Formats: sequence, C-alpha cells, structure tokens
Amino acid sequence: MSRDRRRVVHRAPRGSSGSGARTRRVVVAGGGIAGLTAAVALAERGVDVDLLEREPYLGGRVGGWTTTLPDGTETGMSRGFHAFFRQYYNLRALLRRADPALDVLTPVADYPLVDAHGRADSFRRVPRTPPWSALVFALRSPTFTTLDLLRVDRRAAAALLDVRVPRTYHALDHLDAREFLDRVRFPDAARHLAFDVFSRSFFAPPEDLSAAELAVMFHLYFLGSAEGLLFDVPREPFHRLWDPLAAYLRRHGARLHLAHPVESVEPHGKGFRVHATDRAFDADAVVLALDTRGLHRVVEASPELGTRDWRETIAAQPTAPPFLVRRLWLDRPVEARRPAFLATGGLPPLDNVSVLDRYDRDAQRWARRSGGSVVELHAYAATGDRDATAGDALARLHALYPETRAAEIVADRVEWRADCPLFPPGGYTRRPTVTTPVAGLMLAGDGVRTDLPVALMERAATTGWQAANRILGAWGIAGHDLTTVPVRGRSAVLRRLAGRLSDQA
Repeated sequence: MSRDRRRVVHRAPRGSSGSGARTRRVVVAGGGIAGLTAAVALAERGVDVDLLEREPYLGGRVGGWTTTLPDGTETGMSRGFHAFFRQYYNLRALLRRADPALDVLTPVADYPLVDAHGRADSFRRVPRTPPWSALVFALRSPTFTTLDLLRVDRRAAAALLDVRVPRTYHALDHLDAREFLDRVRFPDAARHLAFDVFSRSFFAPPEDLSAAELAVMFHLYFLGSAEGLLFDVPREPFHRLWDPLAAYLRRHGARLHLAHPVESVEPHGKGFRVHATDRAFDADAVVLALDTRGLHRVVEASPELGTRDWRETIAAQPTAPPFLVRRLWLDRPVEARRPAFLATGGLPPLDNVSVLDRYDRDAQRWARRSGGSVVELHAYAATGDRDATAGDALARLHALYPETRAAEIVADRVEWRADCPLFPPGGYTRRPTVTTPVAGLMLAGDGVRTDLPVALMERAATTGWQAANRILGAWGIAGHDLTTVPVRGRSAVLRRLAGRLSDQA
C-alpha cells in the first residue's frame, strides 16, 4: 500500500474503452518488464497482442531458469538480486494485475552498507518522510560528521534539494557523478556508502555515470519519496515470478512466443511485418522492448526503418561494463545475524552479498534439508576478467563473513553479462525516446528516455505503459494512468533554499 500522499498521478489520454480493438494487432518484441507491461496495457484494452521473447523464459534481466545441483535438486537461478522499492508504483501496478495483494513480495528488514574500514550504515528506523529521512541517515552515519557537513559546498549541493525532471538533466547531465560529488565536497568515506552503492546499481562506476542520473536517483529514494528507504524482494525464484502474469496475458487473449527472437522489422502496407526466427508477424503497431544490444541488432537489420539520424542514435547507445553474479550453495549456514542483503563500498570487486535462504523459498527448502546456506555475490562494472572477478569476490565474502572460509561449496553458478544500458555524462539528449520517427513504432525499456523521475526497473515499466498509451491514444482508446514520486523537490523549504543558493552562484 502506498504511503506517500504527495505521489503524482499522470493521467492518460481519455478515449473509448477499447471495445472492437481486437481488430488492431500489435507485436511486442521483448518479454522483460517493459515488454510485459506494454503487452498487458494493450491486451487489457482488447488489442490483439503477440509478445515475442528471445529467451525461453519471461522477465528479461529479472527473469530466471532452473539448474540442477549435484545432489539432484532442481532449483532457481537468475542474473541476480533485484530490489523492488515501494516507490516503484508502475512496476507494482503491473505485478498487481496477477497478484493484487503483492503476496509474491516480502519486505527486507534492513540492508546495511559497509565499507573497507568496517564502518556501517543502516536504514533501519530511518524516518520515511523527507527531508528527515536523509537528515537522520546522515546524522547516524559514522562516515558523515558535523565538520563534513560544514565543508559541503551548499551552492553545488542545491541541485539535490530541488530535483526537477527534465530540468535537472539539462543542468547536470554534462557532469559525471564523481565530478559532481567533488564539487559538492561530499566526504569520500560517506560517498562510498551514500552514493557509490546507488551509482553502481546502474552497473557503472561513478566516473561513467551522468550526475543528473545520480541526482534523480537521490530524489527518487531520499528526498522525493515518503515510501521509505527499504524495499521488498520476491519470495519465489524469478523463474516463477512471472508465471501468474503470463497466465493473465493469455486470459486477455495475448499470445506469448518464447524462444522467438525478433530479427528485423519492415514497413508493410499500412503497418509492419516483424520477422522472427521461423515466421513473420503482421501488425498495425510494434513495441521494441529490447535490451540495448538487441535493439542495435534489430534496427541494423531493418534498413527501411526510421530516419538516418534516429538509426545512428540507436547504434550509438552504449552498454555498461560487464557484471558478475556468483551463487554459492554452501554446506553450512552463515551466521544467523547476517542480513538478507549487504551492500559494500570500497571493497572491489564486490558490491553486495545476498543470503537467499533468508527470503527465497527454493533456497530456504534447500538450506533446511542440507543444513547449509545459499549466498549470492554481485560485482558490478567489473574491471577484471570473469575468473579473476569471481575469485576476488569470493575472497571478499570470506573476509566479510569469516564463517564461510571453512564452508565447502556444494554447487557454484556464475553469470557474466554485459547487456545493461549505460547512462554516461552528456548522454541524455542522445538517448532514444518512447516515440520514434515511425508512426506506430514505439520503444520501451530502462535505457529509453522518459521525462519522469524513474529509474532502473521502474523506468522499464513506465516506458512500457507509455509506449502502449501512445499506440492506444492514436486509435482513440483510453490509456493507463501513471504514478511517480513528485516531479520536483517535495519540500517547499528546501526548494526556497535551493533557489537562494542558486541565485548566489
């Protein structure tokens, strides 16, 4: 249940209820969050939907599959932990379609942040309402002293007090996150915990991340929302998370084609012809909800699609450095005091540790039966190769959780990927938007620009709703309302302060 009374509802264009829309056909390319959202939004309005997904499972980067352990156990595996924050309104609206009470999610009591010197921050008992949430967090932090606060450049920091989208992008996108924090004179120790952890959730080091993205994320989690700083995680492994939504889509007449990668799209008559592995689909409209590299491939293979400038924009979109997920099934439990999720700062290459048997039912069953534990390590923006990163991450685990040194590794799975979008300095104006130069062709995904205060999974869901709304609006059919945190600083006092500080600059 949403707690923030200042959340903003963005009304969709009004129109008909969609009766008779079954004569309209849309192909959605990509079965991740963005594609699933677009497909749901269209199918609910009676549109005839074909959803094509490259993998044999749904969910995209939040999808999963099964793996068989040496003891014969078939269990879930994925590309790693994801945090479902409570201000992810549009993602939660998607999940509620098949799970109205969101029973699939369970809260994480805390997620401590620890640095190389053993200093730890915690979100437990931090107020939900800004600015008290950020203030109490800073005052309780062992890395942020009163002297540090006095040293902060208040004029530079004013940009964080009144974040506005898209104005903040125009003001800060030319800077990288590290340069911006240098200008603010944010203390090094505190930035490892207060900012680097969040910047690396974009799978990039701070010097490769736009300062505007960092500021918007600070607004989304700290000063713009009263939903709190804690999050929920799925009780079920990801290979089962999306099954109810797949059933919901089928009940609404949508057809799901798994292991059917889209190869190209061509204008055809008054619509499109979408070429997949073994067949073609004709459609009145198309949503390309693909990852960055998938979008590169499809557009490159579709020479008649779009303008030269647009095609060059797509081709120029960068991907983030590789990241590693290593999941370990250990023959003994980690200590009971270990949290479900621990974030780290200044401990490369390790960025976080998850103890899956604290919340994942598959992992819990295995741990109870074996007497062991299931631990997952994440290393974002890796600079070494796969094997070196995996080994170094394990060494960090042993240092942080010494009881794991003596544990035997019963099973070990490593995922090494490099397919997440990058949000570099200066990239905002060069990022593709939901609409394209081609009528009826839309984009969706976490790498797609939208002028709303959203990020990561929530950006994927939001652009999925927007892509569907654009198509529905063109046909005179009612769209779906969206909800976000406030689109500017929520505190009038902080806004006035930011204005005065900016005037002094």
